[in-house]
Amino acid sequence: MIFEPTDEQRLVVKTAREFAERELAPRAAERDRTGEFPEGELRSLGDLGLLGVNVPAAHGGSEAGPVALALTLMEIARADASVAVAVSVTNMVGEIIARFGTDEARRAHLPRLCSGEHVAGAFALSESAAGSDPAGMTTTARRTDRGYVLRGAKQWTTSGDRAGVIVVMAKTAAETKAASSKRAISAFLVDRGASGLSVGKHEDKMGLHGSTTVALTFDDVEVPASSRLGQEGDGFKIALTALDGGRIGIASLAVGIARAALEAAMRYAGERTQFDRPISAFQAIKMYIADCATFLEAAYLLAVHAAWRKQASLPFTRHAAQAKLFASEGAYDVCDRAIQIMGGYGYTRDLPAERYMRDVRAASIYEGTSQIQRLVIARQILRDTNALE
Repeated sequence: MIFEPTDEQRLVVKTAREFAERELAPRAAERDRTGEFPEGELRSLGDLGLLGVNVPAAHGGSEAGPVALALTLMEIARADASVAVAVSVTNMVGEIIARFGTDEARRAHLPRLCSGEHVAGAFALSESAAGSDPAGMTTTARRTDRGYVLRGAKQWTTSGDRAGVIVVMAKTAAETKAASSKRAISAFLVDRGASGLSVGKHEDKMGLHGSTTVALTFDDVEVPASSRLGQEGDGFKIALTALDGGRIGIASLAVGIARAALEAAMRYAGERTQFDRPISAFQAIKMYIADCATFLEAAYLLAVHAAWRKQASLPFTRHAAQAKLFASEGAYDVCDRAIQIMGGYGYTRDLPAERYMRDVRAASIYEGTSQIQRLVIARQILRDTNALE
């Protein structure tokens, strides 16, 4: 593969970087304090074509590809991780609709999603008792003459209160022997404001305060047959496809946060003096900086490689899981070392390092925990070597 971005990818990244530095970074600390949702910023990102980076142009997207999306998320997360989370999920929802949606669903949602009119997209898979084991979900979709009726509840839904459209996973075989099987799960689109849809409280999270996380309740929500994505029973396959791509997004987000943390630490180390010289001159600080920079290069390459494989239509499940695992856990270490370099000041909210550390902690939990990533990686490696039946 060629590691240098193409001219098109450079243009997308330049657009993302300039917007992030001009519009996102200056208010990131304020959003963290107030929990304000970045609605205006997301609409502007839609105007720039950054909410449908991998959606075909015929449906209103930019069609710049997975590599451009990964690089874009790095730039946005470097400025404000809360905004990057919403951008990542919205792009993921757009890809799902473009690939699995009916023509009617594509026409109804993709132009509005990509332009920012929808503000954001949401992906509702997890439940209070069904996280790493989606087959244990209890939300159901009962077929009717006009379509389906959804009943149940979802947990941890990013942008669930703001999204114009929500991808919802539900069981369509609740009364059959297949009810406990992954084949019982189907996927549906639910519009914001649908009758019977209610939103729970905002979760009071450790970080990512500008990104809303809510529970959703579906009390006999009626949806038309055209809202179903793929065929009945395709839900688990669609979820896995979405999560594979989403993991590249989380890896990219982690790289962006870690890059911001290292840059902040290096600025501080160059300005802070002890014993009549900047602390960047001391060997211990240099070791920290060398280790962090080396991690960042490796994490960047893992994320871009996974995105490149996706763009080339090559298998990328293992590569996405490896990128997310390595980037999310290593980025936390980078943020920890950044605080250590800054000493007591790093532990205060006067400097951004503590925010970076709180924000990046979620990266090793959502889109599959680090433990799940290790299982995915091992399973794929064993299958590839014919060691697993």
